[in-house]
Amino acid sequence: MTPRLCPSILSCDPSDFLTPIREMKAGGADLIHLDVMDGSFVPPITFGADLAGSLVRQGLGPVEAHLMIVEPERHLASFVQAGCRRVVFHAEATAHSHRLIQTLKESGVEAGLAINPGTPIDAILAVAGDLDLALVMTVNPGWGGQRLIESCVEKVRALRHACPDLPIQVDGGVDDRTIGALWQAGATDFVAGSHLLRRPS
Repeated sequence: MTPRLCPSILSCDPSDFLTPIREMKAGGADLIHLDVMDGSFVPPITFGADLAGSLVRQGLGPVEAHLMIVEPERHLASFVQAGCRRVVFHAEATAHSHRLIQTLKESGVEAGLAINPGTPIDAILAVAGDLDLALVMTVNPGWGGQRLIESCVEKVRALRHACPDLPIQVDGGVDDRTIGALWQAGATDFVAGSHLLRRPS
């Protein structure tokens, strides 16, 4: 599989998302990754479908929404209508992963399922045949700039062994030191944020 870079805007200055996003696109970003947080599933609150729609209208897509929210089923339609190419929700946030995956696919949007570091890959394996992508969180979700949890590399490896053809995204602690091991373990889609925004001194 071809590796894809999906830079996150979580660590960007909220007063000016456009400048770094344009730089990310010019640098070859495959998708712009929006970390959508509701203050309940994770403590921070970030942004919603309005921002996704604005980026799409300005030609800064494709955009994927990573929903770190409770009751994701209440918000899928707004991200679909915003023009997101892919919507990823958390297995821990719903009892109805299969139904939500089908809802997204019927809407013409790629469906992704995410798991936190403490969640076994079984949550993905149960619906793997219907997924367009699995997201393995390699840090505990909520904040940018965290160090990769090394045990998550083996989780990626186990998932790749079980699902040879499934795109696997990793999110958290992805940088020039860790990306090689994650790629070798079987990751295909790489979310990076704070590392990309560091400026040379």
